[in-house]
Amino acid sequence: MNLPTTMAAWRVTRPGPMPSGPLELSRLPVPRPVAGELLVRVLVCGVCRTDLHVAEGDLPVHRQGVTPGHEVVGEVVALGPDVTGFAAGDRVGIAWLRETCGTCRHCLRGRENLCPESRYTGWDADGGYAEYAIVPAAYALPLPGGYTDDELAPLLCAGLIGYHALARAEVPENGRLGIYGFGGSAHLTAQVAIARGATVHVMTRSADARKLALELGAASAGEAADPPPEPLDSAILFAPAGELVLPALAALDRGGTLAIAGIHLSDVPPLNYQQHLFQERQVRSVTANTREDAREFLDFAGTHHLSVSTVPYALPYADQALADLAADRVNGAAVLRAG
Repeated sequence: MNLPTTMAAWRVTRPGPMPSGPLELSRLPVPRPVAGELLVRVLVCGVCRTDLHVAEGDLPVHRQGVTPGHEVVGEVVALGPDVTGFAAGDRVGIAWLRETCGTCRHCLRGRENLCPESRYTGWDADGGYAEYAIVPAAYALPLPGGYTDDELAPLLCAGLIGYHALARAEVPENGRLGIYGFGGSAHLTAQVAIARGATVHVMTRSADARKLALELGAASAGEAADPPPEPLDSAILFAPAGELVLPALAALDRGGTLAIAGIHLSDVPPLNYQQHLFQERQVRSVTANTREDAREFLDFAGTHHLSVSTVPYALPYADQALADLAADRVNGAAVLRAG
């Protein structure tokens, strides 16, 4: 295949609030895969709140001028030396977790998401806000059928991290789950939980999101800090708002678990031990996902079709997509179409 020599790609050049213009659209050389890598033509890339945190500097960039994006649906166009199991034309997904050492105690016990040497797409290495992207072949993901490219992209982070957060929240069989914030990840996680028999209550400040939650099968949908109509066995906080930790903990029944799904969270106000933690309530953070999580979730998505609400943007409007996300103007998951 004859490849172009340059491509359009967004870079984080001046991290800061979106109105300050932290992103720059550039022409860059098309990368070439080395041993163990695939070159992928980007078809669609999801727009994740983590991308916003990198652009705005909440997460300090690990690589100057990095190209964001880690929910990539693409087509393999070139293989580096020694790559097996893939061929040109294969459709693959590129997710957040990009590389781990494979030898530390966390990797060896199946918790590679905790690897101290882990590296991430769109943070440590260039991601999918571009026409082409590189992925280590060992971290390229197979994609389930029955979805459009737009629908697949959010599954590769929003879906994956929600699936991992659901496991961390330890929802009991037929349990009561509270979801705080209802964006790209939460609207997928709610469907997985409901399919497994949970009763889901949604708390979010967006009226449109509350409407979507009820359409997807939530038992109730209220304001962000409202108490749910019944005590919760588990809760997941998707909104990056530390002040919501308190009402989420207060809503838990005895022995309940709150999982915090974001990579970034604003400061948490002081807790009252009796009100928020006593009776064996617990708080858990969520750190990325493993490849095993990814395989399990994508298999689940292949057999239980999920309704994926997307808002498409053309690649040249990635900065507008992130600005809309920052202002809570995206109802569902924003996606960039590179084609």
